[in-house]
Amino acid sequence: MLNFEYSIPTKIFFGRDKINVLGQQLKKYGTKVLLVYGGGSIKRNGIYDKVSSILNENHISYFELSGVEPNPRIETVRKGAELCRQNSIDIVLAIGGGSSIDCAKVVAAAAYYDGEPWDIVTDPGKIAKVLPIASILTLSATGSEMDTFAVITNMNTNEKLGTGHPDMAPKFSILDPTYTYSVPANQTAAGTADIMSHIFEAYFEKTKEAYLQNRMAEALLKTCIKYGKIAIEEPENYEARANLMWASSLAINGLLSYGKGSKWSVHPMEHELSAFYDITHGVGLAILTPHWMKYVLDETTLVNFVEYGINVWNIDENQDKYQIANMAIEKTKEYFISLGIPSKLSEVGIEEVKLEKMAEQATRFGKVGNFKPLDKQDVLSIFKAAF
Repeated sequence: MLNFEYSIPTKIFFGRDKINVLGQQLKKYGTKVLLVYGGGSIKRNGIYDKVSSILNENHISYFELSGVEPNPRIETVRKGAELCRQNSIDIVLAIGGGSSIDCAKVVAAAAYYDGEPWDIVTDPGKIAKVLPIASILTLSATGSEMDTFAVITNMNTNEKLGTGHPDMAPKFSILDPTYTYSVPANQTAAGTADIMSHIFEAYFEKTKEAYLQNRMAEALLKTCIKYGKIAIEEPENYEARANLMWASSLAINGLLSYGKGSKWSVHPMEHELSAFYDITHGVGLAILTPHWMKYVLDETTLVNFVEYGINVWNIDENQDKYQIANMAIEKTKEYFISLGIPSKLSEVGIEEVKLEKMAEQATRFGKVGNFKPLDKQDVLSIFKAAF
């Protein structure tokens, strides 16, 4: 196991009606808040009114950055940073899923940056100071409510890049599973795929001594597999929504990756799909993942897929190892399809003519991943297999 330093500074308030702590928690940081949210869902489901009421009762002034895109744009970050500076904002409060939280994080950093906000996306080293951030989660997917990272899209350059800073971890996050009851089936499915992909990125890695992390990853994968379908079929099943919500946070808050040297593989490839075609992130991940698995399966990775097949999918271990591995990959693909997610890139509007360009973009900083490093031709082959 590799050396690591452990710190997960975000305070979590989990469960029904935990929003009641909001006023008390916000006042620890100030009385001027920037609300960051997406479309009209938080107004339709009553969360916006509840937050507004709490802020007014606590004499907290608030300003709003609405309309955050599913793949948050740098233009929206610029608007938010300007609102922070104009109104001397004390804390940025994201209400929504990963898109709103990611946007809020970069807004909070850009508020203290004198240059173009895209600079701190392409070079996180330029982040010197970050406004406090908090979140109210309404979608189980990205885990942004409990990590230090954000992903922002620049459609002018067809780039979707991650950035991060220790101070981007939210000071606190409110996780009420009932707030995900109204999430549509397709978004629940994409969110489940996103959670699973975060786990896969840490799980498929070659550090030999990380037994504990791998067993925790398998437990989280089994949780997603069990409760993803239940949440789709029974949207107001609290047990399903609660388990998915907590799995979302634990998948990417460092718990699975501490002590390992994982360098992500499928996410960098999918980011190109979103950057060029603005597709739903979790859908792209679900389409690519089984094809990536099949492509990287060889003698050096076989043991990882055998463990995955036996421990996650309960495949009988008394058979050929490659058979176990391939069965596990097929079960992964079948599961995503059972959630209603498309299985081919062509089904979500990706054009074959752009595959090579996206493969080139995905590898412009070097090979993708370290489980089995992929060059441009490797990535292109995976794209073509998924097309």
